[in-house]
This record gives sequence, structure tokens and C-alpha cells, in this order.
Amino acid sequence: MSEGIGSKRLVTGAHYGLRDWMAQRLTAALMAVFTLLVLFQVLFSRGEIGYDLWAGIFNPQWMRALTFTVFLALTYHVWVGMRDIWMDYIKPVGLRSALHLFTIVWLLSCLGWAVQVLWRL
Repeated sequence: MSEGIGSKRLVTGAHYGLRDWMAQRLTAALMAVFTLLVLFQVLFSRGEIGYDLWAGIFNPQWMRALTFTVFLALTYHVWVGMRDIWMDYIKPVGLRSALHLFTIVWLLSCLGWAVQVLWRL
């Protein structure tokens, strides 16, 4: 019988495949529901679509909290996807690490900017 097959098989790897797969699906579902909610509010609003309408949609505190949660979900969603792309296709460790660092800095910068925009309304 071959070694490495059966109950004593040595399993290697990062062990986060299922968790990240599930996180991608959950964050995508949250973003889809949020998009439908905002689309519903825009389509069934009265008047011209402009700054006042958008400010009115995001003015309630619950909507700001929901939007912030969606921004966090979007950031994590993008991080998981980009991290997997870098790990799968970039073999030199130094370049991969630099791309990971750039991605983290970029995503945190975008999240900070989104929060500034959201709470400036």
C-alpha cells in the first residue's frame, strides 16, 4: 500500500481554502443585497437624481453603518481575491511580498477614503 494515502496521509498547505471560499460568497451576497437596496431606493424615489437624493439615501445612521459594513466586506473580498492571484501566479517571493504589501496599503487607503466620503455627507 502506498504511503501518504489513507488516515495517516500528510496534509500540507495553508488550510484556508473553504473559509476564504465561504467568505467570498458571503461578502458577495452582502454586496448584492446592498446594491439592490440602494437601486430600489433610487428607482422609487421622487424627483431628480442628484446630490440631494444621494445624500438623503445615506443620511440615516443605519444606512451609514450598513454602507461601512459593505465597504469592509468589499475590502476583504478584494483582498482574498488579489491574495489568491498573487499566490497562484507570482512565483518570486520578494515580488509576491511586495505586491501583497502594495495591495494591503492600497485597500486600506481606499477604505479610509470611502469612510471620509461617507461621513462627510
